[in-house]
Amino acid sequence: MPKPARKKEKDPEGRMPLAEHLRELRNRLAKSVFAIVVVAVVAAFYYKDIIDVFKHPIQDAIGCKVSFAELANKGDRKTCGNITMSGLVGPFTLMVKVSLVSGVVLSSPVWLYQLWAFLAPGLHKNEKKYALSFVAAGVPLFAAGGFFAYKILPAAATVLIDFTPSGVDNLLPLDELIDLVTRLVVVFGLSFELPLLLMMLNFGGVLSGRRMLGWWRGMIMGVTIFAAVATPTVDPFSMFALAGPIILLYFIAVGIALLNDKRKRESNPDHMLADDEAAPLDLTPQSIGDSEPMPALPEQSTSGSPSGHRSGYDDVT
Repeated sequence: MPKPARKKEKDPEGRMPLAEHLRELRNRLAKSVFAIVVVAVVAAFYYKDIIDVFKHPIQDAIGCKVSFAELANKGDRKTCGNITMSGLVGPFTLMVKVSLVSGVVLSSPVWLYQLWAFLAPGLHKNEKKYALSFVAAGVPLFAAGGFFAYKILPAAATVLIDFTPSGVDNLLPLDELIDLVTRLVVVFGLSFELPLLLMMLNFGGVLSGRRMLGWWRGMIMGVTIFAAVATPTVDPFSMFALAGPIILLYFIAVGIALLNDKRKRESNPDHMLADDEAAPLDLTPQSIGDSEPMPALPEQSTSGSPSGHRSGYDDVT
């Protein structure tokens, strides 16, 4: 009976041929896609509940409690909107979209781990520890950004619906409403990852904490402008709801970066020395010792040479 093939030992430095890199990438992608598909299939059975989670806050803030016909008969007509669907296949398309987005978001721990596992063999031991910590911190930060977006949705909807001209009925397509909510959640979630990116650059030695602290004026201005553009409303409440937590996280990241720089300086005994003092060169001349004598050349016969020269040598030699 043939013996099973012995499993190859992994290189401690993570080196492997290109074919194995591609094979591992294929396996990691397959696991990530499988997790997304499984979660999306499960979410498809509960997609109405998922839609209600995002629809109810907006519907409570701007939804019409009565029909447009009853509103038209009222003298003091209130601006509101009715959430609608368009087309026969519209509900099915919305179900597929909501299921896929839910699959990508809810399975993020799985595909983030697969991404880290693919990059980990090429990292040093301390870099692996930092990479896993950053991945573990990235998911809660993204969730916190999405939570802030969810909380300001009613206020944002109230401000936007007030721009409706008087005497005009406002119909809110549900698919467009879900797209707006999704964009807000993604923008807020990704913006909360900015401090984490700065910390990654600091721990990687690319950016110092002192330099990050020197950017505080420009950072506050840039975050405020970004919040004003990213939020769909013109009220200052939504803008500061996004800008305030990002600025706070930025200063927390600066504090951690300064502590990390201090730790690196204390662990390096040469941190107080200049570059030319940390590794001095000894330029004192030293004896190279006795030279090795060259062996004598063997005598060569001149016979057989018509010009009388030594074979293998010219006149100069």
